[in-house]
Amino acid sequence: MAEDWAADVKKYDPNADDAAIKGIVRHCGIALQKRDSSLVAFSDKTELDRVREGFLKKKLALTDSDADLDAAIADVGQTLKDDRTKNRVTVYYLLADKFGKLDLFR
Repeated sequence: MAEDWAADVKKYDPNADDAAIKGIVRHCGIALQKRDSSLVAFSDKTELDRVREGFLKKKLALTDSDADLDAAIADVGQTLKDDRTKNRVTVYYLLADKFGKLDLFR
């Protein structure tokens, strides 16, 4: 799957850090090879729980309450609401940026 992850991220953050985007792409790895797993389904609670537990808590090591983390995910979902496809790389980038954790991916 040939996808320009940086171009998608830059639709929402024109000054996005290319090194951080590449790091997030590396982190996502095999999940980006299939269309379904390369997207985040904001209508699926299980998927959002996975983003919270696996990315925000595990990868970013955030200790905020589940309610606060869910609110951050919802906020990113609101930002992406006009885009039919919510790319995992873009969602993760915006979340990492929101919590000041982009350095983990550079």
